[in-house]
Amino acid sequence: MSTAMLAAPFQAEFDANSQEFSFAGVIRPRSVDEIAHSISMFRNAIEEARGVLYINVKRLAQMNNTAFHAFSRVVLDACRTRSDIRFVVVTSSVVGWTERMFRHLGKIEPQITVEVYDSKFYPGQSFVEDTSFIPILRTQTKMTWRHERKILPRHGMRPGIVMADICCGIGDFAVLVRKEFQPARIVALDHSKASLAYARDVAKNFGISDIEYSYGDASEMLLEDNQFDLVTCRHSLQIFNQPDLLLKELYRICKPGGRVYITNEKNSHCLGEPRAQSIQWTYNEVAKLFSHFEMDVELGPKSRRYLADAGFDDILVESFMVTNHDGDPQDFADVITAWENVYAGEMAVKRGDPAEFIERFRQGFRDHIFAALHPKGYAGWPIWAASGRKPL
Repeated sequence: MSTAMLAAPFQAEFDANSQEFSFAGVIRPRSVDEIAHSISMFRNAIEEARGVLYINVKRLAQMNNTAFHAFSRVVLDACRTRSDIRFVVVTSSVVGWTERMFRHLGKIEPQITVEVYDSKFYPGQSFVEDTSFIPILRTQTKMTWRHERKILPRHGMRPGIVMADICCGIGDFAVLVRKEFQPARIVALDHSKASLAYARDVAKNFGISDIEYSYGDASEMLLEDNQFDLVTCRHSLQIFNQPDLLLKELYRICKPGGRVYITNEKNSHCLGEPRAQSIQWTYNEVAKLFSHFEMDVELGPKSRRYLADAGFDDILVESFMVTNHDGDPQDFADVITAWENVYAGEMAVKRGDPAEFIERFRQGFRDHIFAALHPKGYAGWPIWAASGRKPL
């Protein structure tokens, strides 16, 4: 485990409102006496709880057998003396050993179940984590970078900073930042192992060895508080069904006085000419389709509200339009083709849309491609860039 992923010292706390007892950090006592206070807290929480007590181990980086057996004994004893209580251990695939370890308790005692938190948190991730989508993600970054390299300095990017790129995807943005702005340190984190493997290859191909790529759940990161001057999270809030939770984590790891930078879209504002009406209809339907899978590709203009609600100040919001005139129009057409394949070819089918709808849906993408490649045509894809400062 890299130093970037080392968690804070051991913490245990009980939230009576949600009946959740949380463990975080590293629990490696030499004897049970060292954690006696936490065990006492745990017993008190069980006595207070009614119905279901959630045991949150999503940020538990390490736990030795001494600690595991001590806390397990408390749970098992409670199961045998109280038939009215049930325990749900909430783990994360990022710290997979917790699921394996605590799953054993469920086999011993039917009042104990284990839930993998992030398997439910990302309802649409399978569509955007497919490795076949990787080449087009690189093309998208190439198109947006022409704008972002000019925008980023206004949002806190400068040489020598310590930064994190959360939901880094295939890692090309982190590589471009490393080459252009020379930050002192970059931690790049993502929830897709396939994307991270690709990211490491991209960095290697560019001769870059100092980007710290890490596997992690953006809503429950094993990163310490207050450590980054700039935290970036691009095109990601819009595909999480609870973006406020993700922003809470971005806020936590950002230093006081540092900034969090986000980009998001408003897909219904994608446009093209000629054949504007067909294009407009299709992208309105794209927004509805994503909403069905609990994702909000209309989030862009909402960025200021989200940042303010998360506690940021000095909020800066700007937008830019990626067009078929940003370099090779074929790049734009290739991106639209990929959108059509995923949105009409997978998502609409999974939603159960009839063939007539899907054909009309596809036609709007084809008309957008026509506009992008037409010698007198115009095709646009709007993006909102926003950042907020964490108060001192």
